[in-house]
This record gives sequence, C-alpha cells and structure tokens, in this order.
Amino acid sequence: MVCGRCHVPRFYSGTARVRLRGVTRPEPRPCLIAITELGESLSALRLCEPQAVNAMGVSLGRYGQLNALVVFDTGRNIEVVDGFKRLRAARNLGWPKLEVRFCDADGIEAKLQIVALHTGRGLTELEEGWLVRSLYRDEHLSQPAIAERLGRHKSWVCRRLMLVEGLDVQVQAAVRLGLLQPRAAVLLAALPRGNQPAAMRVVTGRAMTVRQTELLVTQLGACDNAQACSMLLDQWLSGSAAPALCGPAPKRAVRCEADWLASDVTTLHQVAARLQARLLATPLRALGPVAAEFLAIHLEALVPVLAALSDVISAVTTPKKHTHIREEKVTA
Repeated sequence: MVCGRCHVPRFYSGTARVRLRGVTRPEPRPCLIAITELGESLSALRLCEPQAVNAMGVSLGRYGQLNALVVFDTGRNIEVVDGFKRLRAARNLGWPKLEVRFCDADGIEAKLQIVALHTGRGLTELEEGWLVRSLYRDEHLSQPAIAERLGRHKSWVCRRLMLVEGLDVQVQAAVRLGLLQPRAAVLLAALPRGNQPAAMRVVTGRAMTVRQTELLVTQLGACDNAQACSMLLDQWLSGSAAPALCGPAPKRAVRCEADWLASDVTTLHQVAARLQARLLATPLRALGPVAAEFLAIHLEALVPVLAALSDVISAVTTPKKHTHIREEKVTA
C-alpha cells in the first residue's frame, strides 16, 4: 500500500522482542511522521558513511521504505533510535514523510535500544565505544552499571571506553566520513595520540588495507623516538617504503577441485535450509504488497535454476550408479 500524501510505500511487519537487561525491542506502532520533525541527536553513536547513505538512497528509490524507523518521544521532540541512513537518504530524495515506530524509552533506554536492535548483526567496536562513553559521560552511569545493563563484563566496558577516549578526534572524524575503516582506526588507537593523525594520513593517502595498517602500527611501535617515527612516516607517505608495508603474502592451503565441490555442496545445503525455514515461517503477504511482489519474482526465477542444477546432478551421478550395479553383476 502506498500513502497518497508522500508516495512512500508502507510496510507493516511484526518485530520479535529481544531482551537486554530489561530493554525490549519496540512493538510495531507504525505511523507517518514529517522528516522535519525527526531529530538525530543519537546519530553520533552510529556510523553513517556517505557511501552507505547513497546506497540506501538507491534502495529507497527502487523499492520504497521496507522498514520503519524506530523513534522515541523525549517530551520536546521526536528522536531517531534506528534508521539514520534511511532518514538521510529520504531527505536527499526529497521525501516529506517516513514511517516510524515509537518505543517507550527515556534517554538511557533509547541508547540501550540501539544494542537490542542490532543483536543479530552487531555494532562495530567504535560504535560500542561511543555508546559506552555516552552512557558513562552523559548519563553518568558507572562502569559496573553499564556492564550490567549491556550484559557484558566490566572489563569489556573499560576497554571500549579507553578505545574511544584514547583515539584522536581527527581519526574518529575520518571514520565517520568513510575515509578510514573502523578496524583500521582501532589499530591506530594503539599509537600515542600525537602520532595517530600522521599515521592516519598515510593509511588514507595510500589506501592501505587493514592488514597493511597493522604492519604500519607494529613498525611505528618499534621506533625509539619521535624523529624516527616522523622519518618512517615521510618515507611511507612518499612511497619509498611501500614494499615494507606489503609484507609477505599469507600462505593459503591449495584446494583441489573435490574440495571446492564439497564446499559448494555444503554451502548450498545451508542456504537452501535457511531459505526454506524463512519462507515457511513468514508468508510473503506478511511482508507487504511491494516486498511480496519483488520476492515472488525472484523466487520464481530461482525455480528454473534449481531445475537445471537438478538435471546436472542427475546426469553426473546416475552413470556412476549404473556402473556400480554392473560391477556387482560381474562379481556375482
């Protein structure tokens, strides 16, 4: 169904509860809210790179809004808990309204909802650190209290807090802009804060991988003084030390064709079982008319592919069975 006021496809789907020390996923209470009324104060706790926003914009343009935003009412305004990429992409597309679901929460519980809503796919270490720091600095919760609410050990809370408070603000800004991978930023946190921006410029300037960043951090940690670090960074930035960054290629076991076939068969078994379970658990009509139509088209296109695979399997296995039968007759 499409709302005539904003041309946004509306989807209604249930959301199972996931408990997190007293925090639950919000029950679906869908309604349309003007984008101008939605606040983004909690967006500082999430990564929302421009590339991801652009990809979300493409998805919204093709399929509409598949999932409602999760929001809560502060009493003064409506703040988004989950769906920042959808919000920014819809704003770029010029949509006036979005579908949202309200959850009953205050400031602390809204932040805990972020963890509950991402139980399956999880948050990055930086996002976890930003969340812990906000609960500790802004909400004035103790580290043991944060650990209890998140269902974590207090040492985990301490490590996340030390990570973000020891990471230079320029490095964190680069991650938010999509210039630096979150895992690379975590590696740079092992360096003194004064060395982190320079090392980050090398990583981003040379488009280094996470493994190369790890080698860079290791070699910088072995330097005896600041002058040696500066010289090495200058060499790497100019490219004269590029071979040292690459390091030896990791050794991989050589796989024969039988290994690859066995791996593909195992993967196909797992994917087929998972797809079958999901189709039986959730009827397509429960996903909404647009999503149901889209999935039905792709599922129907899958039928001839599976039929062709079945024919090939029969062709390559049946002769072997006949040969085995003939061998038994000869032996008899």
